[in-house]
Amino acid sequence: MAGSDQEGADQSTLDEGTSTTSDGQQLESAREDAAGDSSQNHESTEESPQRSIRDMLDDEGEASVFVNRDLVEPDTIIDEERIVGRDDQLESVVSFLKPTLQGNRPPNMLLYGPAGTGKSLIIGAVTQQIIELCQSKGKRFGVVDINCQPINTLDQAVYELVQTVAQDVGTEVGVPETGVSTKRKYRRLYELINKHYDSVIFILDEIDLLVGRRENDEPAYSKLLYQLSRASNTNEIEGRVSVAALTNDPKFMEDIDGRAESSFNPRDVYFPDYDANQLREILENRRDAFRQDALEDDVIPLVAAFAAQSHGDARKAIDLFRGAGDLADERGDEVVTEDHVRESQEEIDKDRSLKLVEGLTTQKKISLYATAAVAYHSSRTGSSVPSPVGFKVYQWVTNELDADQMTRETYVKYVKELSTYGLISTSRKSRGRGGGMYMEFTFTGDPEAMMTRIVDDTRLEGIAQQEELLSSVVNAQLKEFHEE
Repeated sequence: MAGSDQEGADQSTLDEGTSTTSDGQQLESAREDAAGDSSQNHESTEESPQRSIRDMLDDEGEASVFVNRDLVEPDTIIDEERIVGRDDQLESVVSFLKPTLQGNRPPNMLLYGPAGTGKSLIIGAVTQQIIELCQSKGKRFGVVDINCQPINTLDQAVYELVQTVAQDVGTEVGVPETGVSTKRKYRRLYELINKHYDSVIFILDEIDLLVGRRENDEPAYSKLLYQLSRASNTNEIEGRVSVAALTNDPKFMEDIDGRAESSFNPRDVYFPDYDANQLREILENRRDAFRQDALEDDVIPLVAAFAAQSHGDARKAIDLFRGAGDLADERGDEVVTEDHVRESQEEIDKDRSLKLVEGLTTQKKISLYATAAVAYHSSRTGSSVPSPVGFKVYQWVTNELDADQMTRETYVKYVKELSTYGLISTSRKSRGRGGGMYMEFTFTGDPEAMMTRIVDDTRLEGIAQQEELLSSVVNAQLKEFHEE
């Protein structure tokens, strides 16, 4: 037995020695292999360096479904052969502005119709051609184009006009944004125009949203139209002046002061909704924004159908067309499909209202927040908001924030404006005999989601922290309203 143990021990020792020798040989072999692999990896690294950011961006560009994405940007000024379904409007605007080329003053214009129906597109395309024709004849034609939606006051509007002209002619603005009178800003505007233009057209997009904030006074847009339309008659502008006002509101002229209406006295150009066939043709005329064979056959008809359901808005059609392409790019797909269109439409429906909220001015955010608070905190059945209640809550919010306070008319104007974006619906209600009329607002989306997004504006954070107090204010005002 002992011999066997010794033999086993010896055998074990022999095996261990063999194993050690073998492991040593294997280890040495592994080292050699590792050295070889390291050398190969080093050579591979030298042969294939890490891709640069530029390389990655270039690769992404090559894989894109787009070849000219600008064609599906809604505000791109496109060639006239791409303009669809607006022959009558185009001919009218051309005929109204043509006198500029003969050295005469063109009439003022009112371009009106629903959003996305080609108002900005047509006036932009025609004025661009006039600029080029005037340049070829040595004449200086100026186009001063502003969007009034984000502008709160007349003073801000005049400064925006000065800034636009200064940027166009490459000179200093010449007046500060604040601290000087509106009259001085007008003088600087006229000075720049007289120095740099022989004739000028002011294009005031979404003019109806420039209401101003003075109590019991005419709206700011009325004053602006009055001043600009009579500037050449008073010799403040030496050249020829035309004003083109663009609006979604067919009743826009009803609120203009009599003097402004007489001075402005525009020629009307109406822009109706696009129908599905026109929307389809608009998209077909921008098909070359995409690579050849990058669109499935049913993509354009489907986009046009979705847009036709959204009241014939070409801007929404183009947004959806572009969005489907972007979604295909994000997923690395080489072809835009119906699925991309449907998913893009779902995202638009979900996010549009909240994205719109982000772009509102502070006063409009406060107005919307107060109105949404009534809908959200109301203990009554339904989420409709009577405008007198919404305004009372708006007043409370502005007091808490120590913010400027608009009139009830301006508050209602701001909230009604949101109906054009699809955030709310409005209706006129009666309080019975002798009780008067008021507006009632109903949210099409989630008022709490809107309130949450608005709170991202730091000025409103303090209000959000007073939820119980806000709720009590809302229900107290509702009770008072319904008991009157």
